[in-house]
Amino acid sequence: MVKVIGVKFRNSSRVYYFDPGDLDIQVGQGVVVETARGVEYAEVSMGVTEVEEDKVVSPLKPVQRIATDEDLRMRQYYWDKEKEAFPICEQKIQEHGLEMKLVNVEYNLTGSKVVFYFTADDRVDFRELVKDLAYVFKTRIELRQIGVRDEAKMLGGLGPCGRPVCCKQFLDDFRPVTIKMAKEQNLALSPTKISGLCGRLMCCLQYEESCYEQMHKLMPRTGKEIETPDGVGIVVENNVITEKTKVKLTAEDGTIDIKEYPYEDLGPGAKERALERAAQAVATAEAPAAEGFTPLQQSSLPRPNRDRSRQPRCTEQPAAKGNDKQPKGEQKPQPKGDKPQQKGDKPQPKADKGQPKGEQKPQPKGDRRNQNRGGKGGRDKQPKPAEPSPKGEAPAPKTDPVPASVTVVPVATLDPNPEAGAATVPFSHKRRSGNRRRSFGPKTPGGTGGQKG
Repeated sequence: MVKVIGVKFRNSSRVYYFDPGDLDIQVGQGVVVETARGVEYAEVSMGVTEVEEDKVVSPLKPVQRIATDEDLRMRQYYWDKEKEAFPICEQKIQEHGLEMKLVNVEYNLTGSKVVFYFTADDRVDFRELVKDLAYVFKTRIELRQIGVRDEAKMLGGLGPCGRPVCCKQFLDDFRPVTIKMAKEQNLALSPTKISGLCGRLMCCLQYEESCYEQMHKLMPRTGKEIETPDGVGIVVENNVITEKTKVKLTAEDGTIDIKEYPYEDLGPGAKERALERAAQAVATAEAPAAEGFTPLQQSSLPRPNRDRSRQPRCTEQPAAKGNDKQPKGEQKPQPKGDKPQQKGDKPQPKADKGQPKGEQKPQPKGDRRNQNRGGKGGRDKQPKPAEPSPKGEAPAPKTDPVPASVTVVPVATLDPNPEAGAATVPFSHKRRSGNRRRSFGPKTPGGTGGQKG
């Protein structure tokens, strides 16, 4: 194992290893190193770490020093001179009539060497050009011919996908890309669609090539007869992304149909596998029902009670006697049709068969044991029977039975006659403003809710 640090030059994506020595170097710092082009400024992208010896190019050069403020000032100075040198070199190329395209100009940290990068279709004789450039810049001149891919990496730009080109962003080296990769991915073989800024095949074509090769080995070959759950058919197309295969089937009446199946369902025993999966799906669907679990629909779920504190506690209160506006013994006629009984309600008690219609048994005067007083044990007692009505009048209208889980609070109207007894004011569900107290009204004399005997 060798202790190294990783650095990058001029925001390049490729990492180079150097020996840190005894220096305490952190990620993001600038360092001064010696390369084949002379002394260069680099930025640390990987801290001190240990790597295997076979990954290091020997001899491993050491780091000279950590960059100082003076090194940063010199770097900025020569970066400005590169912008001035670019148009001068282009002018000299035109004067010599050379068929070459200037791409970039780079100075080293000390300014002892300047490198001109260019592209050309053929070899170029630039000996006279080098002499003119050396006379102008008074330093060592180097002209280096690069390829179109290196040009795209050096200049950068946006690819067909709308993102920065991969070679400028993260690729450390170029890998070979062939037209076979585009054919295996079923891409349109149009140069404008599968070519990058450099005019060559896009580097991203080889990213998923291994996945496509593996899927093509698993999926059936196009044009081959294969067994499907619906019979024997001919493979028409394979979709590697969805992992499905289109098969052309011929029915008994001669009609042709094209169906799509997962590639795992095709081959010998396709029908048996399809039946097993169908039986397994049915068993999975019946499992919750066997355990007693019945899924509920969203509409059948009870609505949550958002504010339980606002709901009053239901208690039974006796209605004040004498509050009815109708004369004693007279009641409204019963409607023709009774309201249908709701699901879950208790059945209504049947009337006494021996009693004639329109007549009810009179209640003994002063017998108040069956009245619901609303106090303790009031829920277990029977309700007060209706008052007798004269013959010939319709019986009292039937009311819907009250579920056992709900206690109804009868609302009494205010009696204008104060001597008949005090009325009970019903409880209001609305929120009262201010500091007013909630009152349920005065209690009736005697605590029974009736008139004085």
